[in-house]
Formats: sequence, structure tokens, C-alpha cells
Amino acid sequence: MKIISLVPSITELLFDLGLKDQLIGRTKFCIHPMPEVKEIPQFGGTKGLHIDKIIAAKPSLIIANREENLKSEVEELQKHCDVLITDVATLEENNEMILQIGKRTHTYAQAELIVEEINENFGELETIFEPSSVLYFIWKDPYMSIGKDTFIHEMIQLSGFKNVCEEESRYPEITKDSNLNPDYIFLSSEPYPFQEKHIEEINKLFPNAKCVLVDGEMFSWYGSRMRLAPAYFKDLRKKIKALNKGI
Repeated sequence: MKIISLVPSITELLFDLGLKDQLIGRTKFCIHPMPEVKEIPQFGGTKGLHIDKIIAAKPSLIIANREENLKSEVEELQKHCDVLITDVATLEENNEMILQIGKRTHTYAQAELIVEEINENFGELETIFEPSSVLYFIWKDPYMSIGKDTFIHEMIQLSGFKNVCEEESRYPEITKDSNLNPDYIFLSSEPYPFQEKHIEEINKLFPNAKCVLVDGEMFSWYGSRMRLAPAYFKDLRKKIKALNKGI
């Protein structure tokens, strides 16, 4: 089987399923696992794919995502190749996707083990019954957050916090007039690479909130990386607890 992955987190999943030797293509944003992934040829970005080169490679399976890839590009590939389109907004859908890919790639037993580990690790997260509110930033100029119908929203809830944009859809734009009063602002490392230097500007917009830099991959990379997310969320809770104590 010759597989091309158009989704960074799924590329990582394919490695974890033991499919490195069958993976013949990826996007330039497929950066895990390093350094092994460097050996896999690139076919453009998640958007702006090199369609002709992908078709010429004659893959037996292309894996895409409804949100991360352009509909027009995926539809063009479907005319020539077998394309599996994934769509993940919840942890349950994440696990279903892993098993689906496992079935399509004859690695179902390994897929089951990954899902079992994900469920076991998330099962160890303690429930917070009065969660602090969070405004999660994914972009700057304009500032953008995430709504209820996203995978990040699900991860915010599972990590023990409350999304202040939970009534919004997709990726709402945030301004000083948005009338939000979160306890914390999570500044994600991706897709916009927020850093310490951005905190002062954001504090002027939300003076009552505490800014925390967070690993965007742990909140948005569905797939096998979700095995690591619960441990990260536990550490994040400790970090915020220390922040409240002024440590």
C-alpha cells in the first residue's frame, strides 16, 4: 500500500501504526515524528497541494481532513485517487478515526491499542466541578478564538476548563468589544506562534485575565498524540494552581 497523508497529526498516527515504509508523501506541516518524517517526500502544504505530483505518485490511499484541506483540492484528487476524508471534533470521533484508518491500512490491532491507551489516560484525569473560564487564542491580527464545534473546545473541557466562547461557532473573531471576562487566556503555540512578547498587548485588552502559553499540539493534534495530552493537562493544571498562588 502506498499512502499519502495530507494531515500533520495523521502523519504522526501512521508512523505510530507502523506504516512508515508505506507512507510515500506528506505536507510540509507534517513535522512529527522527527527526524524520521524528514525522509518522507513533501507535496505542498495542507492547503496549496501539488495536485499533479500527488496524482503522478499513484497512491493507493490519500488521507485528508474536512477542515485542514481545501474542498476543491480534495475533490480534484478524488477524481483520480482513493481519498479517505476524516472529520474530527470530539475525542470519540478521534478514536473512531484511528480505528477507521487502522481498518483501511490493515493495522487494526495496533489502532485498538492506541485507542485503549488514549481512553485509559483520559480516564485518569480528575473532574473539576467548578472549572475556571478560558479564552483560547489561535490567531492574531485579528485575534481569533475557538467555538463549540471544534476539537480544541472538546480538549478545553476535558482538560478541566470552561470555554468562554462555547456558544460561538468555529473560529470567532475577538475584539475589546466582545464583552468577555475569562479567568485565563490560553495563548496557543499554533497555528499562530504566540510568545511571551504578546502577553503585554493582550493584558491591555483583558486586564483581569491571566495569560498562559500552551502547547497547541496537545489541544488540536487529534490522533495518536492524544495519548500524551492527559499528562500535559495535569501539568497545566499544576502550573495554573501555582500561578494562582503567585509562585
